[in-house]
Amino acid sequence: MAHSAQLGFQDAASPVMEELLHFHDHALMIVFLISTLVLYIIVAMVTTTLTDAYILDSQEIEIVWTILPAIILILIALPSLRILYLMDEINDPHLTIKAIGHQWYWSYEYTDYADLGFDSYMVPTQDLTPGQFRLLETDHRMVVPMEAPVRVLVTAEDVLHSWAVPALGVKMDAVPGRLNQTAFIAARPGVYYGQCSEICGANHSFMPIVVEAVPLQHFEDWSSTMLEDA
Repeated sequence: MAHSAQLGFQDAASPVMEELLHFHDHALMIVFLISTLVLYIIVAMVTTTLTDAYILDSQEIEIVWTILPAIILILIALPSLRILYLMDEINDPHLTIKAIGHQWYWSYEYTDYADLGFDSYMVPTQDLTPGQFRLLETDHRMVVPMEAPVRVLVTAEDVLHSWAVPALGVKMDAVPGRLNQTAFIAARPGVYYGQCSEICGANHSFMPIVVEAVPLQHFEDWSSTMLEDA
C-alpha cells in the first residue's frame, strides 16, 4: 500500500499494473528527453548571438521537426493502445463478483455461489486493532483466489461511485442503473487497499475497499465458512 512521502506508484500486484508501470516509465523518459532538448535550445538561444542563415531557412530541418514528433507520438500511442486492450480483455474468468456502491459502503455478491454476499463497512477508528490502517480497513474483506482471473461487475444503488484498487491496476465507475465490468489477476497473496475514487457525497472518503488474495484452498475454505454462516 502507499506510504507517507511516496513519490511513485504502489508496487504492482497484477500483470496489468506491471504493464502500466512500464508504460509510465517509458512515457516519462520520452518526456524527460524532450524537456531536456527544449531546455537546451532555450538556453542556447538566450546565451548566444550567433545566427546561421542555413539553419534559419532550411527545409530539411522543418521536415525533421515535423516527422520526429509524429514518430514520438507513435512510440507512445502503440504501447498505450496495447495496454488498453489488455485491460478490456476478459477471457474465461474463474470467479465473478458484483460490487455495489452505496452511501457510503460497498456490497459484494459472489454470483457463482447461491447465497454468498455481504456488506463491507469501514472499521471505526476506535475499533481498530494493532496493525490495521485507519480509514482503510473494513469489517469484511473481498476475498479472491490468487493467480486466477477475477471479473468484477460494478454498479451503484444511489449515486456515482468508483471501485478502485491501485495495486491491482483497476478502477471502474459505479453508475446507478448501469453494469460495468473490469477484471484483474492477483499475482501474489496479500491484502490490497483502495477507496471510492468518485466524489459521491459527504462521506466519500470513508468507502474503503479491501481485496485479500489467498491461495485457492484457503479461498474454498473461506467460502464454505461464509456459506455455513449465511
